[in-house]
Amino acid sequence: MKLGMISLGCAKNLIDTELFLGVAKKYQIEITNELNQADILVVNTCGFIESAKKEAIDTILDLVEQKRNRTIIAMGCLVERYLEDLKQEIPEVDIYFPIQDYDHIDEVFQKILHTDHSYVMNYTQRVLTTLPHTAYLRISEGCNNRCSYCAIPLIRGHFKSRTFDSLLEEARCLADQGVKEITLIGQDTTRYGTDLTEGKTLADLLHELSKIASFQMIRVLYLYPDEITEDLIAEIKINPKIAKYFDIPIQHASDHMLSAMNRRGNQEFLTHLIQSIRKQIPHAVIRTTLIVGFPGETKEDFHILYDFVASQKFNRLGVFTYSDEEDTPGFEMYPKIDLPTMNKRKNKIMELQNRISLQYHQSLIHQTFDCIIDSYSDRYQRYTARSYHYAPDDVDGAIYIFSAFVEGYIGTIRKVKIVEATAYDLIGEWSTK
Repeated sequence: MKLGMISLGCAKNLIDTELFLGVAKKYQIEITNELNQADILVVNTCGFIESAKKEAIDTILDLVEQKRNRTIIAMGCLVERYLEDLKQEIPEVDIYFPIQDYDHIDEVFQKILHTDHSYVMNYTQRVLTTLPHTAYLRISEGCNNRCSYCAIPLIRGHFKSRTFDSLLEEARCLADQGVKEITLIGQDTTRYGTDLTEGKTLADLLHELSKIASFQMIRVLYLYPDEITEDLIAEIKINPKIAKYFDIPIQHASDHMLSAMNRRGNQEFLTHLIQSIRKQIPHAVIRTTLIVGFPGETKEDFHILYDFVASQKFNRLGVFTYSDEEDTPGFEMYPKIDLPTMNKRKNKIMELQNRISLQYHQSLIHQTFDCIIDSYSDRYQRYTARSYHYAPDDVDGAIYIFSAFVEGYIGTIRKVKIVEATAYDLIGEWSTK
């Protein structure tokens, strides 16, 4: 029996996909990338914002059209959030598998295979779907922040750290599989350990992970601003294995909007935090995300945000238009901002960020960096690589090295000198320095 799987949404969702595939392997099911050859079709859905929900529903309907005699399973955030509606509207799906039932995954496979064998999701038995040399480590579940635009707490529940020992065990398993770069993720990684009796923090976890010899680059994403401690900044600064990379979603810079979004801190605090990081780690990359068009956002609010982006010059920045999500406080807030206005504001900030990013990348020309080599394209005769400036989530861009293929380069760390720059990508050449 063969299983084909489509994973939608974020890297945190991807972990669930990998856990699901790990259980499928225990049941002796062959995993295939050829969906037309699969006996079981699975889609792991995202339900975060409207565009993600539409993509998930379209994908489910597409699988239904291909169903024939095959079993279709839908799981993930959309299923958790709209289980009864989906059962009613798309009854052709054989099994809806919400997040709340993940601890009972054996019942799904027992139903399909008519077996009494029982296997459960195990972090040490994931089937990695990333490049062989890179992997994500999910250090927590859920979120307690209750931002007024966000449905994640409704879907994933309260924040819960994974135990320190379980994370180190999983990390060692990843290292044994050849992983050289590890990226820590969670809805709120900076809160790690606050709900445990172990007394461990994110800084402690990073320090212990860096002791695993085969890990050459460790990165952490999703840092909530007011939970970034001096200990964390210090660990990132002094630990040579940790990428000098701060992913800090701030969402806005107007105090009025931050309050409406139920975000802790204000513009003064954000300014101080950014300046503090840059003072201590001058070459640090700071990445953020913003939301434009939240209910009640005035022209003045937007101009405050625009000016903040212009002054802070983030190294990486993404902008989302507000998505009105039912059952969140934002859904009941007014006045709503029309989509053309939201898109206009988004485009204006992204045009500014393009200029900032280009200027930043041009400052890297002639510098040499240690880069992890991800892949090679025969078509373009080039390698794709990443220095610490680039996360592995296909958001930041990449470094390209035009060169003949060399056996053994992929998955290794090589020195690359930057010779050209665009707004999002860099061009490099091999360096012997």
